[in-house]
Amino acid sequence: MAVDFSGSWKLYEQENAEEFLRAVSAPEIYIKMMNEVKPLTTIRQNGDEFSICVKTPLRTNTNTFTIGAESEFSTMDGQKIKATSRLIDGKIVIESEKLTLVREIRGEEMIETFSAGSATLIRRSRRV
Repeated sequence: MAVDFSGSWKLYEQENAEEFLRAVSAPEIYIKMMNEVKPLTTIRQNGDEFSICVKTPLRTNTNTFTIGAESEFSTMDGQKIKATSRLIDGKIVIESEKLTLVREIRGEEMIETFSAGSATLIRRSRRV
């Protein structure tokens, strides 16, 4: 694998958070929190195995998965979903029935693009 996602990443900018969270029926407290909180994401990568921990003041959420295998993921609001992760052009693509997440490194940034129906959330983080 050419891209190394390992490290800690601090969110500094996001677009369309409220629209996206409403589209996935997130609780109102999470919608309000997303506008105020800048989560810290820590990624541990060992070949095709990943552990991704997202910390906010309300919750710490860790998901582990292997590229190419279906896994159970916990969303930030505590829902459990089944999704399959793939590596496409150096990007981690996680797809479930209702949601797609594409995580990629561009220069010094990690860009996360969440899609559900016509709603899209884009989050930009920097390595810390």
